[in-house]
Amino acid sequence: MELHVYKNPDELSHAVAAWIADDITATLKHQDRYTIALSGGSTPKALHQLLAASPVKEQIDWTKVHVFWGDERAVPFNDDRNNAKMAYDTLLNFVPVPPYHIHVMRTDIAPEESAVEYEKILHFYFDNTANSFDLVLLGMGDDGHTLSLFPGTAAVHEEKAWTIAYYLKAQDMYRITLTKTIVNRAAKIAFLTTGDKKAHALREVLKGAYNPDLYPSQEIKPVAGELNWFVDEAAAADLK
Repeated sequence: MELHVYKNPDELSHAVAAWIADDITATLKHQDRYTIALSGGSTPKALHQLLAASPVKEQIDWTKVHVFWGDERAVPFNDDRNNAKMAYDTLLNFVPVPPYHIHVMRTDIAPEESAVEYEKILHFYFDNTANSFDLVLLGMGDDGHTLSLFPGTAAVHEEKAWTIAYYLKAQDMYRITLTKTIVNRAAKIAFLTTGDKKAHALREVLKGAYNPDLYPSQEIKPVAGELNWFVDEAAAADLK
């Protein structure tokens, strides 16, 4: 695990944008596609805008990028809470990724059906590859959750399925999510974590006792890939 600490969210976003552009360029030297799973939440918005703007935009061969999502809220695409909508509004509408390379988690069908459909897409891509995604971008909530793996839910412990849907009572909402099983096969995983509200959870995830029912982010442990935490000084305050 590598920990990268930056002064503030803006500095972090610029560093991660450059890191992603470099990784895409390096990866495409030895393979013909780059697969990335995007994250929802507020932190990725600034990152998306940097990736979609000069000079980073021109450094990436977007025609070879294949886009996925880590999780989704079961709300219509035009709902501002929809992760795919956020990605289109801040990134995908501004870069030349071929539409057939973009794989949203559908919310116009039943959540369970959407999860099954998404898993079929993942198997098409990754059944015969050493790794799954080239990069999975993740966030972490104040409660230590990541993806839609929330404290105390069975989703945290899913070992077989790559994608599941379930009703999250605390939010009165269905969630569709990748599981640790497929995420931990990624070549690279990057958490983006900012703000003092994340400090306690970050300390527990990185330095506390292993208790994924309280801190599900602890279950993200790459089998053979890299794990990077990009955090700002506020989030890292309790690590000293």
